[in-house]
Amino acid sequence: LLWSGAAFAADHSNVVIGLSNGYFGTEWRNQMVAGAKEQFDMYKAKGMAGKLIVQQAGADTNQQIQDIRNMIQQHVSVIMVNANSATALNGVFAEAHRAGIPVVSFDQQVTSPYATNVTVDHYQWGKRYADWLAKALGGKGKVVLLRYAEGSASTLEREAGFLAVMKKYPDINLIVDNRYAGATTSMAQDAAMNLIDKVREADGIFCPNESTTQGMLLALRQTGLAGQKKFVGFDSSPLLLAALDRGQIQALVAQDPARMGYLAVITAVKHLRGETVAPFIDTGCVLVTRDNRHAPEVEAVVGK
Repeated sequence: LLWSGAAFAADHSNVVIGLSNGYFGTEWRNQMVAGAKEQFDMYKAKGMAGKLIVQQAGADTNQQIQDIRNMIQQHVSVIMVNANSATALNGVFAEAHRAGIPVVSFDQQVTSPYATNVTVDHYQWGKRYADWLAKALGGKGKVVLLRYAEGSASTLEREAGFLAVMKKYPDINLIVDNRYAGATTSMAQDAAMNLIDKVREADGIFCPNESTTQGMLLALRQTGLAGQKKFVGFDSSPLLLAALDRGQIQALVAQDPARMGYLAVITAVKHLRGETVAPFIDTGCVLVTRDNRHAPEVEAVVGK
């Protein structure tokens, strides 16, 4: 799947790509950064790039701004960023633009006019899995939404799409929609346990990312509720795919993190070549159920 870049074969060994990653505590994020590194290594081996600088800001938006500002001061050729916020980095992106440095945002969509977004339409996918859950419930029942974290634009968009569809079903009662899990699986498990009475009452559950889905799954297992709810999650991991196979999760919306990472590098290189780049590049998702789990197009994203 890696792009060979034959047309970019001239010596560009002085090209420096800066990569600023936000929260990195999930397997999904690790795979995304690994995909970016793999594509970069291929470029480097062909003399098409020289150095990749990776900075991990964690969930600290101010630290991420400083990391990007440091890259600008180091005169990197292009900046790739997995942003902690859709808007808070706009100022430093403008600084990069003034310095003549292109910006590519991947996974997290940002609002800056100076950044190219390489991601999925999170709002539309939020709507799609809400429709799936509503139909699985027969258009009626009680539903729990466990949110991820305030300020995370991609999950906020998924949640907003989900809520927009739920409003169209008058016989579905959203009994929890304002609880945030926090950044890690253990925090999500604690949050799920804190509202376990509502979870017992629910017919359906939705979680908007890997850590919330894993935390909810562990809480369901801890309380003997696993497999008793219509449970839809976002992202995939070995734990979640095993739970899907066991009937403890009914559907997962899976992105291809490695593909997103290497498409971000490809887009960065296109900027450096002076090519016209679309402002939004959709990297795609698949809805994974037990019925299609081993279909070739699904295994291409989540593995066998």
